[in-house]
Amino acid sequence: MALEKTFNAAEAESRIYADWETKGAFKAGANARRDEHFSVMIPPPNVTGSLHMGHAFNNTLQDILVRWHRMQGFDTLWQPGQDHAGIATQMVVERELAATGQPGRRELGREAFTAKVWYQKQKSGGTIIDQLRRLGASCDWSRNAFTMSGAPGAPEGEEGNFHDAVIKVFVDMYNKGLIYRGKRLVNWDPHFETAISDLEVESTEVDGHMWHFKYPLAGGETYTYVERDEDGKVLFEETRDYISIATTRPETMLGDGAVAVHPSDERYASIVGKLCEIPVGPKEQRRLIPIITDEYPDKNFGSGAVKITGAHDFNDYGVAKRNNIPLYALMDTQGRMRADGLPYDQAAARAQAIAEGSEAAPEDATEINLVPDAYRGLDRFEARKRVVEDVTAEGLAVMTEATDPRLGRSAKKAPVEPGEGGEMRTEEENLVPLVEAKKIMQPFGDRSKVVIEPMLTDQWFVATDKIVQPAIDAVRSGEVTILPEQDRKVYFHWLENIEPWCISRQLWWGHQIPVWFDDEGNEYCAPTEAEAQAMAPGKTLRRDPDVLDTWFSSGLWPIGTLGWPEQTAELEKYFPTSVLVTGFDIIFFWVARMMMMQYAVVDQKPFDTVYVHALVRDEKGKKMSKSLGNVLDPLELIDEYGADAVRFTLTSMAAMGRDLKLSTQRIAGYRNFGTKLWNAHRFAEMNNVFASMPAAMPQPQATLNKWIVGETARIREEVDAALGNFRFNDAANALYAFVWGKVCDWYVELSKPLLQDDAPEAEETRATMAWVLEQSLVLLHPIMPFITEELWQTTTKRDQLLALTDWPTYTTADLLDAEADRELNWVIGLIESIRSARQQMHVPAGMKVPMLVTEMDAAAQGAWDRNEVMIKRLARVESLERAESFPKGTVSIAAPGASFGLPLAGLIDIDAEKARLQKSLDKLGKEIGGLKGRLNNPKFAASAPEEVVAEAQANLDARQEEADQLQAALDRLAELG
Repeated sequence: MALEKTFNAAEAESRIYADWETKGAFKAGANARRDEHFSVMIPPPNVTGSLHMGHAFNNTLQDILVRWHRMQGFDTLWQPGQDHAGIATQMVVERELAATGQPGRRELGREAFTAKVWYQKQKSGGTIIDQLRRLGASCDWSRNAFTMSGAPGAPEGEEGNFHDAVIKVFVDMYNKGLIYRGKRLVNWDPHFETAISDLEVESTEVDGHMWHFKYPLAGGETYTYVERDEDGKVLFEETRDYISIATTRPETMLGDGAVAVHPSDERYASIVGKLCEIPVGPKEQRRLIPIITDEYPDKNFGSGAVKITGAHDFNDYGVAKRNNIPLYALMDTQGRMRADGLPYDQAAARAQAIAEGSEAAPEDATEINLVPDAYRGLDRFEARKRVVEDVTAEGLAVMTEATDPRLGRSAKKAPVEPGEGGEMRTEEENLVPLVEAKKIMQPFGDRSKVVIEPMLTDQWFVATDKIVQPAIDAVRSGEVTILPEQDRKVYFHWLENIEPWCISRQLWWGHQIPVWFDDEGNEYCAPTEAEAQAMAPGKTLRRDPDVLDTWFSSGLWPIGTLGWPEQTAELEKYFPTSVLVTGFDIIFFWVARMMMMQYAVVDQKPFDTVYVHALVRDEKGKKMSKSLGNVLDPLELIDEYGADAVRFTLTSMAAMGRDLKLSTQRIAGYRNFGTKLWNAHRFAEMNNVFASMPAAMPQPQATLNKWIVGETARIREEVDAALGNFRFNDAANALYAFVWGKVCDWYVELSKPLLQDDAPEAEETRATMAWVLEQSLVLLHPIMPFITEELWQTTTKRDQLLALTDWPTYTTADLLDAEADRELNWVIGLIESIRSARQQMHVPAGMKVPMLVTEMDAAAQGAWDRNEVMIKRLARVESLERAESFPKGTVSIAAPGASFGLPLAGLIDIDAEKARLQKSLDKLGKEIGGLKGRLNNPKFAASAPEEVVAEAQANLDARQEEADQLQAALDRLAELG
């Protein structure tokens, strides 16, 4: 069947993919012809999610490795699946219920609501699968897994056993003391009313304030406050009856348990151990708290004194635990000031007794609600406003001059005029509260978009300190490799400083925690309610309503997808898996947890190698976000440019450890590469090349054909070496240079005379070209599967799919002809040098020019003689003449064993060319000077965003390279006179 004029990706891709699936090309073990196994677990996307650029990048790299190994004959499995994504999926369903006027979650009840979620999963769960198909992902979809398969209430078609595996692991770890229930500080989302992981928290820089308040010393005590410079010279000294603190969250002052200063801070040494008063709340119950020392405060930041609210700040929590300071919780699950617990007067009295040491600090201080009656039930931000007003009204705000730059421009006041009687205001009356206007990092829920609250709640935890060591040892010993090297540091830092892992979520969609409680609060952990009841005969039990964090279940992904706890044939064959391809942002959320969990559960590594890729950014290096409007949708790009162009672009930019700067221009460029490949096959078809498809590897005699066969062997070795070392960009860029440059340009052009029917090398050249193009398709297939499969099946009758064709193993030792290699590279090098000189000298493209030669050894002479026609035609050379020396106005052209020259005097206007080049060089010089000045400015380097600095450096490099080329051209013109 004749090739169409162009490749219609929109029509062909779905057809080709359906053909692959129909013929079982992606089934586990397809094309296996060796005992070695290669298995990859897809990082499971959210079941209700859709393909974004990160997915496209991640799955393209996986697909390249999978297709490459499948073609090499490995028994290959690419295991697909989706994550139930507790909070994300529950949010989608709740929004759908609200949008369609249906009863909400609580009105429906748990069973009915989860049935709605299952319906949503079955309705939209295939979306991401279809989108991955559009990308060309060659997963074994017959094995598609789901992290909630087999859960209670699962509809028909969701019968798997992943749920059983999750519950079994929880019960086993609970019985071993590796899982426990406790009260700790967690990230709390007041909108969803659940704990969330760090990955679900987005820290965003916002305009904020820092309020400065006075905490009066108990009993009216005073001390001398002294500020000194680095040399110890006194800068400021005064008598104070308070200690100054600063806070961005005044509402949390109500729960302060202490004020901390650094042990070496001499300013406060005389008052350490004394009590100070929290400046808020009813005066008659005003609380006193101790002034303590701890390593946490930075004496060079602010006042150096830090209020410690252990129940509402992660750093404060650590200080409180180290110093036995009570943790006073102030807010309910919706972020409102608590209205439960003891009446305020009783709560304050107990807290006072604890501070004075007459009552021991309770392990659980939940009932001590230190929110005064006036604030109870208020939203946390309304309470903040009221606290600030009350403290300021009492005169306990730190005051400053109205022109203090810390207030920010909007806070500055105009100079105070005299009063109505003409009297001037006192200095004190001219002061205003010190409220710094400053940028602060604020945590938001990535889905709820509300401010996250550190919250002290009862949760389930994994005692990670008891299971972490094997995961550390595995990477240290080399049993598991993490690439690139820099990401090992992230991995080790997190694991070596690991905190207990909060695995419970206050949701309904997920694996419900298999623990039941009796009326006394005793725990019964069992896989089923019947087994729990058997452990508590005669007692009434209630099940913990919480579900497990999705990272707990996805942490079992490698074994759970292969059928564990059953000892399946797949588990025996494909575990441990070969490679995990993942993003750097989930090294500790998923990679480290899989490592810990697999060692804890089956005492084996989950994978041999972890390849960590970077982010896909926009063309200016900025992170893609909807708010910036710079998001590139991979599906839209596939619609416009085809999947192969998108895949090749991502692969060509996948330098290890370096973010991608993606632009549509680059994708368009690689679509052109596909067009170049297509046109080379059309040229071959028009020259009857595919009618001569060789049954075996050709054994050419012509130098050109020997050369291209050797180049094919060279690129095969280069691609294998690059992919074997996860240098995806090197593989792509080498293939690009080979296919476009060597095959489609040089070989096609140089072969034209040899393809003439009367040429003695015609049949040999057809056979060689057919083989070379065939090998180009094979080598390109893992990166560009669609166009290569289409060309493979269209150009000639095939016995099998390209996707299941054997990967070549030939080497340069077998196929490289040294003499042919030297000769053709000499010819190509000479033509490129002539073209470059012509371009630099601005010689008209169509003009044929004479060429001189002063010396030429035997090898060079032979190469010239055998390729003279081609050299002259492709370099636009009219003639070659011998000369004793080059006349003035000749551009020298160096080649191994020869000295050529182009006499351009009279052919070009040298003075005009010099002026043109100098004008361009001068303009570039100004741009380079400006960029250098900007980059050498310390203020710019310190304050500009990293991507802005990188962009400026890239611009400088590009302009410098252009200037160097112009200067080289000027230097050549100078030689001409």
